[in-house]
Amino acid sequence: MIERFYLKDYLSFKEVELNLAPSLIVFTGPSGSGKSILMNSILSSIGASGCEAALCESQVTWEIDGDEFGIENDDINVFKHIKKGKSRYFINNQSISKKAITKLSSDYLRHLSLKDFSDFKNENLISILDNRIASKIPEITEMKSEYIETFLQHKKIRTELTKLEDEEKQIVELKEYASFEIQKIEDINPLISEDEELTEIKKALSKKEKVQEKILEAEGVFSFEHQVSQALEYLDVESSFFDDAMNELRVVLDSAQEKFNALEEVDIEEVLNRIEALGSLKRRYGSIEEALDYKEQKKLELAKYENIEVAKGDLVKKEEKLKSKVKKLASQMSELRAGEIEQFANDLNKYLKDLYLRDAKVSLSDSEYSEHGKDEIALQLNSTELQKVSTGEFNRLRLAILALKSEFMNKNGGVLMLDEIDANLSGEESMSVAKVLRQLSKHFQIFVISHQPQLTSMGDQHFLIYKEGDISLTKELNFEARVEEIARIISGDSVSQEAKECAKVLLEASK
Repeated sequence: MIERFYLKDYLSFKEVELNLAPSLIVFTGPSGSGKSILMNSILSSIGASGCEAALCESQVTWEIDGDEFGIENDDINVFKHIKKGKSRYFINNQSISKKAITKLSSDYLRHLSLKDFSDFKNENLISILDNRIASKIPEITEMKSEYIETFLQHKKIRTELTKLEDEEKQIVELKEYASFEIQKIEDINPLISEDEELTEIKKALSKKEKVQEKILEAEGVFSFEHQVSQALEYLDVESSFFDDAMNELRVVLDSAQEKFNALEEVDIEEVLNRIEALGSLKRRYGSIEEALDYKEQKKLELAKYENIEVAKGDLVKKEEKLKSKVKKLASQMSELRAGEIEQFANDLNKYLKDLYLRDAKVSLSDSEYSEHGKDEIALQLNSTELQKVSTGEFNRLRLAILALKSEFMNKNGGVLMLDEIDANLSGEESMSVAKVLRQLSKHFQIFVISHQPQLTSMGDQHFLIYKEGDISLTKELNFEARVEEIARIISGDSVSQEAKECAKVLLEASK
C-alpha cells in the first residue's frame, strides 16, 4: 500500500501531505478543485504518469525486487519524482530511470482509467479459475507445478531436437565444411612460435652478406694481437684482461659465422612462402594458437556430426516421454477446469448484475499447449467483443473480474487507481459499483474520484479537495464533515436539511 504521499508545487497545489489507509480512499470536491491533478501526481510519484511538480513522493510498503536495478529493499520504500528542469526519479534516494521505476511499480499498481486488457489475458483468467478449483480440489496446485516443470523440460528438449534436426538436414554440407576447414589448417601444419623463428631467419638472411663482410674486416684485429700483448708486457701491465677480451671476440665472431654457414642451404623463397602461409592463418584466426584451437573445435564438431543419429535417438525418446506427460497433465487440468467454468461464469455474472451490466458469455476451448495448459478462456459481454464495449462497461467488467479474483486471494493485491469510475451512472449503478469496490478493498488499496454520493459514502477514508482563491487544498473528513460534503454532492452548493439526512442515512448504512 501507499502509506504516505507528499506533493510540493504542482499547478494549484502548493503543498499536500496525505496519510493513507489500506482500504477504499475517496477523493471528492467541486469541479476544478484539482482532484484529477492530485490523482495524477500520486501516479507520477511511482512512474505511472508524468507531471510538472517540484516534488511528488510516495512511501510504500511494497516488498520490491530491485536486484535488476541495484535498488535495496527497505521496510518502507520511498518512491520520488523531482522536476528541476528535467524529471528525475529515485527509490530510497537511489537514482533510477523512469522506465525502471515504472516497471517496478507496475507489479503493484493498476490504473483503471485506460483500456488495459491485462486482466483479460488468458493466463490471468486461467489463474482465477484454477484458484477457485484449488479451494475445492487442492491437488490441482501440485498438478500445475508438475505440469509447468514438465512443459518447460519438454520445451527445452524440443528446442534441442529441432536444432539437431536442422543440423541433420545440412549434415553433408556441415561435414564437408568442417573437413575443409580442418584440412586447410593441416595443409599448412603450423607450429606455435614458428612464425617468430622464420621472421628471425628472414632478418638474418637479409643482412647476411653485409654482416659477413664486416666480420672479415673485423678479424684483421687479430693480426695485431701479439704486438699488443708485447706492449702490455713492456709496460708491466697484466695482459689477461686483453686475452680474455680477444677470446670472447673470437667466440662471438665464430658463432656468427657458424650461424651464417647454417643458413647456406636455406632457400629464402621457401622462407618467404612459409611466412606468407602462416600470415594468412593469422589474418583469418588472429594467431597460430587460435588457428590450432579452431581446428580442434572443428574436429569435435565433425565427431558430433558423425554421432548425430545416436544423439537424435536419445532426444526423440526423451521428447516423446515428456510430451506424453504434458498431454496427460494438461488433460487432467482441462477436465477440472471444464467442471468449474460454468460456476465461474455464473459468479462473474452475479457481479455483472450487481454492476448493472449485461451477462458475459464465457467459453473454454482448446488452444496450443503453454505453461498454463491447453485451455483458453474467452469473454464476451452480451456477445460483444471486449474491444467494442464502451469504456465504462469495460472498466466495470474489469472490476467484476478483480472481484472474482479477490474471493480466493490470500495476500494484498496492491493498489487500484480509479478516476471517476461512477461517472454517468445512476444512483443504483453507483451503489453497485461502490459495493464491489468495498469488497475489493479487503485485498486492494483503492483510490477513487467520485461525484456520486453512493460511492462516496462507502469510502473508508474520505479526502475533500477544495480551493481557497487559486490554491488547492486537501482535508481528511470526519463523520460530520462527510455528511456535509455528501449533502453538497446531493443537492449542490445550497445544502438542504433533506440532503443532510440522506447523506447521514447513506453513511450509517455503509457501516
